[in-house]
Amino acid sequence: MAFRILVAEDEEITLNNIVESLRDEGYEVSGVKDGLDALARIEKASFDVLITDIKMPGMSGLELLAKVKERSVETEVIVITGFGSIGSAVEAMKTGSYDYITKPFDLDELSLKVKKILEQKALKKENIALKTFYGMNKEVPIIARSESMKRVLAVVEGMKGSDCNVLLTGESGVGKNLIAKIIHSTSRRQGMPFLSINCATLTEDLLASELFGHEKGAFTGAIKTKQGLIEIADTGTLFLDEIAEMPPTLQAKLLKAVEDGEFYRVGETKLIKVDVRFIAATNQDVKRLISEGKFREDLYYRLNVMEISLPPLRERMEDIKPMSAYFLQKHLPKANKKIGGFTRDALDILLNYSFPGNVRELENIIERAIILEKGPLITPESLPHSLQVLRIDTLDSGRVLTVDELVKEYAEKVVKIVGGNRTKAAEMLGISRTSLWKILKEE
Repeated sequence: MAFRILVAEDEEITLNNIVESLRDEGYEVSGVKDGLDALARIEKASFDVLITDIKMPGMSGLELLAKVKERSVETEVIVITGFGSIGSAVEAMKTGSYDYITKPFDLDELSLKVKKILEQKALKKENIALKTFYGMNKEVPIIARSESMKRVLAVVEGMKGSDCNVLLTGESGVGKNLIAKIIHSTSRRQGMPFLSINCATLTEDLLASELFGHEKGAFTGAIKTKQGLIEIADTGTLFLDEIAEMPPTLQAKLLKAVEDGEFYRVGETKLIKVDVRFIAATNQDVKRLISEGKFREDLYYRLNVMEISLPPLRERMEDIKPMSAYFLQKHLPKANKKIGGFTRDALDILLNYSFPGNVRELENIIERAIILEKGPLITPESLPHSLQVLRIDTLDSGRVLTVDELVKEYAEKVVKIVGGNRTKAAEMLGISRTSLWKILKEE
């Protein structure tokens, strides 16, 4: 995306020379002859740099500078002044000008000043990218022993050369955020910002402000102009988690940003252009929401250029053991303990649990077990009691038990879970202690 520069200079020869010189540098440059025209341009579109003469008809460069700083905080300004007007240049610096240059000036000198500004802008954006990139780890961890997850990663691998928008679907906790990070970190945008927002956690007004930014005075509490995530993510990726929770009014505004790369800040009439890749995620049936009028069909198809459906953990049981080992090593350093792994019984419980909370639930279970475990291995006693009770609902697919056998096995496991206390086991099963004794005695 080319940097955009506006030049305001009333001397036509000087204006043409500046515009042509900067265009030769590869920048997108526009030129105007007075301050009022420059302000009108800035109110309609965003510019990275404004180069303005101090003395112009209609509106002086100093007046223009003050108004630009009120309206467009991201625009840096270089003022042009005559040799005898250095005082005006100093005043401009106090008002917020980035730099100044005196007439007569060398075009190469001006080019260097512009280059310095744009390099600093690029460095600022790279710093955002580095913070987010290293915040999510340079090597994004992913465990895929199961065929279903291998297929997901194969799709991600095949997208490396693409820049298309992506819709991630799947139950809560399956790892959609992680896959979004992998898509970004393996794409051509990997060195640029990766930003994310959960659309379900904010009110409509706050979500609008976070996504699109706002102008000073746009609403009560808007004491200064703020850039939104879409603007900050320019040249990078924005991850929209739980996109189906976004109110329809904001969906329409988002559609323009996705479709045309353009949007307005809240309370602003100036169009802002961006180059952003969007990755959205949802755990809902979007087509059903579309039929109910709760989600825009046009937005759905703009985001759903590529759809990736992530399988729930219960359908990828091969991943549970290596994931458990990974989460053990991830959280063990904080506990200052020496735990070498899991007992066979503990692993058996994990492998026979359905994990309604998916990968997120598994990580929480392992982190909790590390805190509770006092021995060298994670044992069943360190796993949640409710998980152990639910575990006994799983049947061995290799052998179908009779009803009597199933009842007895169920009762035996409940007794084991409560440490052999048959009275407590009977209470949990909702039967008398005598009935439990009969069940356990039957051969």
